[in-house]
Amino acid sequence: MAQGKIEHVNLTVSNPARSAALFEKLLGWGIRWQGPAQNGGHTIHVGEENTYLALYTDGGDHQGQRKGMPLNHVGLLVDDLDAAEAVVASAGLEPFGHDDYEPGRRFYFFDWDGIEFEVVSYA
Repeated sequence: MAQGKIEHVNLTVSNPARSAALFEKLLGWGIRWQGPAQNGGHTIHVGEENTYLALYTDGGDHQGQRKGMPLNHVGLLVDDLDAAEAVVASAGLEPFGHDDYEPGRRFYFFDWDGIEFEVVSYA
């Protein structure tokens, strides 16, 4: 059987630079690429060597690429949950849904565009 993994997730956001800065600080990621995108938009790829988030905004009407109704959340793995929560809070976002469970701990937050993220640590 073939083996695979997620390479990237493409998210429509209102401000790719602001979102990229959050993930750089939260996850220690860097910008892999940025440039023009479809519909007169702009995309920033922020991530690490093998995985990234493609942060897309359209040319102005913010209606392009609205496909995500079945999306529940994007899971992010960190080694220090408390430090990650501090980054989220310092960005003006509100962590919620804290839970300790076997084998780890987690919290959730919504970004500026209503996308839900789960931040989990198994440390």
